[in-house]
Amino acid sequence: MSREEPPPPFGNFQYEIYLRGLADERPLLPLRCDELEAAARERLAPESFEYVAGGAGEGRSMDANREAFARWQILPRMLGDVSQRDLSTEVCATELRAPVMLGPVGVLSIVHPDCERAVARAATEVGVPMCLSGAASTSMEDVAAELGDTGTGWYQLYWPNDPELAASMVSRAEAAGYEAIVVTLDTRMLAWRPRDLAGAYLPFLRGEGIANYTSDPVFRSRLDKPPEEDMQGAIQQWISVFPNPTLDWDDLPWLREHTSLPILVKGVLHPDDARKAVDLGLDGVVVSNHGGRQVDGSVASLGQLPLVVEEVGDEVPVLVDSGVRTGSDVLKALALGARAVLVARPWVWGLALGGRQGVEQVIKGLLADTDLTLAMCGLSSVADVGRELLVPAP
Repeated sequence: MSREEPPPPFGNFQYEIYLRGLADERPLLPLRCDELEAAARERLAPESFEYVAGGAGEGRSMDANREAFARWQILPRMLGDVSQRDLSTEVCATELRAPVMLGPVGVLSIVHPDCERAVARAATEVGVPMCLSGAASTSMEDVAAELGDTGTGWYQLYWPNDPELAASMVSRAEAAGYEAIVVTLDTRMLAWRPRDLAGAYLPFLRGEGIANYTSDPVFRSRLDKPPEEDMQGAIQQWISVFPNPTLDWDDLPWLREHTSLPILVKGVLHPDDARKAVDLGLDGVVVSNHGGRQVDGSVASLGQLPLVVEEVGDEVPVLVDSGVRTGSDVLKALALGARAVLVARPWVWGLALGGRQGVEQVIKGLLADTDLTLAMCGLSSVADVGRELLVPAP
């Protein structure tokens, strides 16, 4: 029996680009994140762009996320055999080819008509897990069908104030084959977002991003008429069930009773909150300030990562999102204790500009950058990435 050949390094994507250049072909999309965002601004309707690009208040938390990465510099070491690199890891029994997941982003129908379906196809093709937003424009079952037998999905839950509806959504996700539930804690209500308010634009009020609600049997049972006959009635029902300001830590054990899947909490910044989650028996923590979309002037996710890892990192996996843009960002997060990162806005711009192919290029580029940067630092495995890789920026 012949030995199975290892998959080609992610870094080989650069050679694919160079070789296509011999035929006078260029990449479909810009490769720098700032240029990608600028191109998406030109392509999208203004209100759609602002919804994705914007944050809470003056956007200071979004700035803080990027500044947190800039506060660390990488200190490469030279030589050593890096001809074979292993970027694989595991989070809550989900095997990852690389420590990167597609973070949950809602209402993708305002970005591209193929919305979550295109993202699921791209994630499956590249081999990275997709965390589906509870505010998706496509039902969780339809997205699971696109992921197929070879793709991997997690489901992100915005916990509604209707317990029966929450239980139904979690049960549906498990039945559809999702491998974990990610409960977002920081969005019990929507923040003050001036960039959306300036255009008086909230997509949910136009029936965008509520597919997981309108497809839910419990949600539909609350309606006088089905959404197909009365979308305004469904929208009003969504308005009534989405906010959940009374949600408390004591409610989390209830969720454990309704699913056998691993449960992670997303939106944790304070180590004491991470400790509460672990003490309640939850399976993982995502350090996140929601990409700067919920609290203006919030601490940066990366800045809090080491504190959360110090508190609970030996007990459960800790992930991080908000501000991840490059391969060096991924390695910085790993060096500070993250098991993996979730990336969001860059692939959304890729979706806007190129649909499935756009998402694929963005993620392949990020994985190639991560792989090559790892090698240039003299490391052959993400398991070898530690705090010694970093020094504080002067």
